[in-house]
This record gives sequence, C-alpha cells and structure tokens, in this order.
Amino acid sequence: MSNSPKSVVSTPFQDQARLRRRRWYWLTPMLVLVLYACVMSAFFWLQRLHDGSVMFITIDQEMRQQRLIWVVIGLSVVIVFALLMLWRYTHYRSKAEAALITETGFRRAMENSMSTGMRVLDLEGRIAYVNPAFCRMIGWNEADLIGRMPPFPYWVPGQHDSQQQVLDSVLSGKAPSTGVEIEAQRRDGSRFSARMYVSPLLDPKGTQIGWMTSMTDITEPKRIREALTAAHERFMTVLEGLDDAISVTADTNDGVELLFANRTYRRLFGSQTQGHEEMLAGRRGRYTDESVEVFSESVQKWFEVQHRMLAWTDGRRVRLQVARDITERRKHEEASRVQQEKIQITSRLTTMGEMASSLAHELNQPLTAIANYSMGAVAMVKAGHTDMATLLPALEKAAAQAQRAGKIISRIRDFVKRSEPRRQNVPIQTIVDNAISLAEIHARKRQVEIVRHIPDQLPDVYADPILIEQVLLNLLKNGLESMDQAGLNTLELDVSLHDNQIEVAVKDRGHGLAEPERLFEPFFSTKSEGLGMGLNICRTIIESHHGRLWATNNPVGGTIFRFTLPCASNLEAEHSHQSEELPV
Repeated sequence: MSNSPKSVVSTPFQDQARLRRRRWYWLTPMLVLVLYACVMSAFFWLQRLHDGSVMFITIDQEMRQQRLIWVVIGLSVVIVFALLMLWRYTHYRSKAEAALITETGFRRAMENSMSTGMRVLDLEGRIAYVNPAFCRMIGWNEADLIGRMPPFPYWVPGQHDSQQQVLDSVLSGKAPSTGVEIEAQRRDGSRFSARMYVSPLLDPKGTQIGWMTSMTDITEPKRIREALTAAHERFMTVLEGLDDAISVTADTNDGVELLFANRTYRRLFGSQTQGHEEMLAGRRGRYTDESVEVFSESVQKWFEVQHRMLAWTDGRRVRLQVARDITERRKHEEASRVQQEKIQITSRLTTMGEMASSLAHELNQPLTAIANYSMGAVAMVKAGHTDMATLLPALEKAAAQAQRAGKIISRIRDFVKRSEPRRQNVPIQTIVDNAISLAEIHARKRQVEIVRHIPDQLPDVYADPILIEQVLLNLLKNGLESMDQAGLNTLELDVSLHDNQIEVAVKDRGHGLAEPERLFEPFFSTKSEGLGMGLNICRTIIESHHGRLWATNNPVGGTIFRFTLPCASNLEAEHSHQSEELPV
C-alpha cells in the first residue's frame, strides 16, 4: 500500500479561485493611494513654487489662500471618491461572498443527500475527492481515502490484478460509456456489486485534470435481475418442453404478426402464422375457456385448441393460442365408441335373450289365435258354409292378430338392430311408449301393471331414442324382477320437468338397495345370473347425453332409479351462446 500523505490534492480550480480573489482586491486601494500621492505632490509643488517664484511674490496674500483652499477641497473630493469606491467594492464583495457561501452550502447539501457515490481521481490515480454517499457505501471515512493510491482499501482481496486492470482502463480513457460492473468490499468485510461510470474532469480552460467516477450499489437490482432471468429461463424451458403448440399473434395493418412460438409449434408449422390462422378455424373475437377440436389439413392431425385475448408487454391486445395434439386420443375415442356400440348392442341382445320366454309367450297368443281362426274358416269352407257374413269376421280377427305379432317383431328388430347413433329432437312420450310396450311383455308374465304419470306439453329432448329406450327398458325390467317376491303388482314411471331438464323416475316396490355405493360398478350385480354391466352401460349412455343417472331408496319400500336429459331448446341455446363470435 502506498505511503502517500492523505491530504487534499491541489487542483487548478483552487488556483483559479485564488487568482480571481487577488485580481480586483488591490485595485481600488492602490488607486486611492495614487490619487492621494498625486494631490500631495501637487500641494508640495505649489508650496515650492510659491516660495521661489516671482509670480507668486506679486500675487497678494488673499489669492494664495484661495488657491490653497481649492487644493484642500480637491484633495477631499478625491479622498471621498476613493472611499465611496472602496465602500462600493466592499459591498459588492460581501454580496458575492454571501452568494458564494449559499451556493457552496447548497452544493454541499446536494452532495450529502446524494445516494450515488462520487469520487475524483487525479491523472495519477490518486483519490482527490469523495462524497459522503461514497463513504457510506464502502464504510471508510473521507480522511482514510483522500490522497490514497492503488490498491484502494475497498478492493476485494485476491482480485487486485483484475481491479487494477479496470483502473488502468479508466485512467487511459477506455472505460465504456455504459459503465463498468465491479465488486467492492466494505470495511466490515461484506461485499457488494456496483456499477461505475467514468467521465473526464476538466478545468475552466478545458484541460483535463482528472477523472470523475460515480458508483451505484446494484446488489439488490442485480439479485432481482438474476432471479427474473432465472425465472424467465425456467418459464421458457417449460414452454419449449411442452408438447402443446403455443403461439401468440397480434393483428397489424400488414396482417397477423407472430410474436411468440414454442418449439412444438415451430416443429409443426414453422415460424409462420399459417398454423395459428388454421387453428383459429374462422373464430375471432373474445373467446371463452371452452376448447374446440380442429383438424389441420397441413399436418393431418387433430388438435384441441384454446384461445384467449391478453395484454402484451407493450400494451397491445394479442391472441394466445394453445393447440394440443389429440390425434391419438381421437383414434382411441373412435375405437372406444365402436366398442361401446358393440357393448350396447350386446346388452340389448342380452335383454331380449332374458325376455325370450316372455316374448315367446307374447307371440304365441296371436299366432295361436291366427291358427284357430284359420282352422275355423277352413272347416266352414269344407262344410260348404261360405257365407261372407260368417267368414269375414274370422278372417279380420286373424289379420288383426297377425298385425299384433308383426308389431311385436318390428319393435324387437328396431331395438336390437345395429345402427349408427343418431341424436335428434324427440318427444319423451314416444320414448316412454316404446319402452313400456316392450316391458309390458315382461310385466304381463309377472302380473305387474306399469303405471305412468306424464304431464302434458313437455318439451322435446335431444337424444338417441333407441339408446334411451334401452336405458328405460333396463330400469323397468330390473324393477319388475325386484318385485317377484314382494307380492305387489304396481310399477310406477314418473316424468317431470326440473330446471330445463326432463327427469324420468322408475319406482319399484322390491327389496331395495343392499350396496348402493357399488350399484354402478362394472361386473357388480345383485342377481346370481347377472353380468353386472347393465347399469354401468346405462349410466354411460345417460352421461354421454349430458344427463345423470342415480338411485335412491323408495320411502315406501323398494328403489327409485332416476335419470335426467337436457331439453332440446336449452341445449340449442347453449350451443348458440358458445358459438357466438364477437368482432375484435
């Protein structure tokens, strides 16, 4: 460490100040002395002239006295003038000193209140000045720093070489205008990061006499910046690692501008906006959180797309798009749908198989009647009784029984045939009538009456009628079977309207629910010969129609199965609201 004396380094600024103070200070007093010497010299000259001149001998005494008075008056005027000039200069100097003291105090107050550390280095690198903020920043007093040469006490041990290089670049005028980031050590040993800005220090003549440096503690801003940078890197890592294609665009006068696209988007669509516009699928404006499924012709994939309007960093309204590849999911859903259709058909076939004996009995009655009427007509013809009035009623009754059998077979064929799912607006009355017409075959065998309660003027439901008939027939059949040992002969079916939904309730008087929490589990059945898939399939069908299926205990004994279906008018209004597009 240098042993240079710790004193204020003399600068041309101080010399210039001293010159200014000396320049006019002695002018007025010297002028007064010169004038006084001139007057006195003139007075003595006149006296000598009076004593040795012949002219003055001839002049009377009165004239000499008058001239002496004028000389004294002139001398007095000169002295008074000199005193006035001296007073004027003194007054001016007092005002200037007061202004200088005020300005000096103001500048000192500014220096003391600054949070930026100021330091002056002379051309040799010696510290010539530090402000209080600099002292507070590094923890050293002004007396400990003034006159010090490198290495400075606030340099970090072990980093003197690198900091000497920084100082050399400063003294050579090569410091960047954006500042230099350095690390310093306080007197207590703690360290901090600072940014130092350097500018040349010039005297009034424009000659460089040193370097003015300003230092700002950037420890906390640097920590925040590093934290933000790390958070941004983590966020970008997450975005780049997502399998979803994320893009942000803004509408400009020249078209759509792509502001951001992650790696998945760039891999699928490149760095152009065509992919984003293709995923819009004609939708613009304010979007809800609802997602839409869009097929991309350019990449031959299905995407689940979500849009949202948000404010960009510059305040512009931009469109955020998240597109998820659901091609594989669509394939699995399609395979699952096909499998579900097969299961539903199998379930209907199983139901018909379980009702085979009842169906056989139901068909046996019209067939037996047809046979009897036909045999009677044949016997009458053989006997020669061909009276039309006698034969026609028998033949009409045989035809009516044939139509009855045909209707039974037609209902069974419609119920079990393979068909594409087709949802439509259908009256709930039609579904109930078709389901009950099949269930009554089972009910008559058990001598149970199905009682329906259906209000008038119910709205249509939007559903696949065959699937809903399958659900209702399954619930009616389960209710009939549960009443085998109950000794009761009434099964109720109630239809009502609640909150824009049609609710259908099947109320039996059977043995009730043993394990209601497991009722809809696959392969769980309360029947010894049951497969445990009927109710599970029924719940799947109802939920696919945006409804709900559940079971509760009947207060008078037995079980109540309820399911709901949305009204067609309510569902159309919801679709219309979701598809509404507002202009940007």
